[in-house]
Amino acid sequence: MKTVSMRTFSDRLLTWYDCHGRKDFPWQIDKTPYSIWVSEIMLQQTQVKTVIPYFKKFIVSFPTLRVLAEASLDDVLHHWSGLGYYARARNLHKTACLVNEKFSAQLPLDMDGLCLLPGIGRSTAGAILALSCNQKHPILDGNVRRVFTRHKAIKGWPGKTMVQNVLWKIAEDNTPSNRVADYTQAIMDLGATICTRSHPRCELCPVNKDCIAHSRGQEAEFPHKNIKKTNPLKTTNMLFLRFEDRIYLERRPSSGVWGGLWSFPEISKDCSVSDWYQSRFGTYPLKISRWKTLQHKFSHFDLKIHLFKAEPDIAIKNIANNDSALWYKSDSQIRIGLAAPVKKLLETQFNIQ
Repeated sequence: MKTVSMRTFSDRLLTWYDCHGRKDFPWQIDKTPYSIWVSEIMLQQTQVKTVIPYFKKFIVSFPTLRVLAEASLDDVLHHWSGLGYYARARNLHKTACLVNEKFSAQLPLDMDGLCLLPGIGRSTAGAILALSCNQKHPILDGNVRRVFTRHKAIKGWPGKTMVQNVLWKIAEDNTPSNRVADYTQAIMDLGATICTRSHPRCELCPVNKDCIAHSRGQEAEFPHKNIKKTNPLKTTNMLFLRFEDRIYLERRPSSGVWGGLWSFPEISKDCSVSDWYQSRFGTYPLKISRWKTLQHKFSHFDLKIHLFKAEPDIAIKNIANNDSALWYKSDSQIRIGLAAPVKKLLETQFNIQ
């Protein structure tokens, strides 16, 4: 009896995609290298439903790479406020400026050229070239890693170089020569909607017939997890300073926590709030009180902010705005990037958008 061979992984996946794939994302309307690049950067470690409204507003304000390059970093960070992982926004702007200057505002359309740009690695470059140009390049984002580690029952944490090398080889072997853009979207969709982190819907999976983890009933065991330590708790002091309808903010250093964003001024633990105030403004506040405690989670640590409130002396009202400090008004036309706890507090407590 003649044996009927199973259709290839990519053929089965594309058949499923034609019926069930996601084809109405805003960055799919006009698949340019620029729009795919912006969407891929936003989607790093961020869910699609969160990204969509940010992407729409971003593209309206910065419809082309040249417009993005000519915008101020503050304006870019303003559009990114609340999306998190702000190094992505800084790299996006840095890359736009570099490409605008060196490549006439056109992203390089080759793997080597893209990977030389800030914030673009192999998987992001592959997605840009595959989705916008239909070039044959594999991708290996979180969703794709999960699909392949289960399908091939790959042992070890996917973050390890040795495991990543194995997964890249699998990704390369399964990427077809035809319909590369559709396949790339399909493999991401499979991981996002079917082969999910918890409660995967294996009965609906188009490649379940030869999925090793599924055949063993071990879907929950893959991918193997990294042994994570409990995040350390850090504390800091900040000052909320309001004069009439203006709130005093300072720009954070370009590197580190909330790099380049605007925040309530941070006060060293070995300095009293009143002494800091005097050293900054040359006078003492009329009154200082401990006001609120804010909590914020980062990927590698938790932060507790002790927020103090000061009643300022009228003399500080004439301090002029500059590149490192400003008096922010709720109706201001100045568009700046705000650190997440600052943005949340201003929105909820003072109706400042």
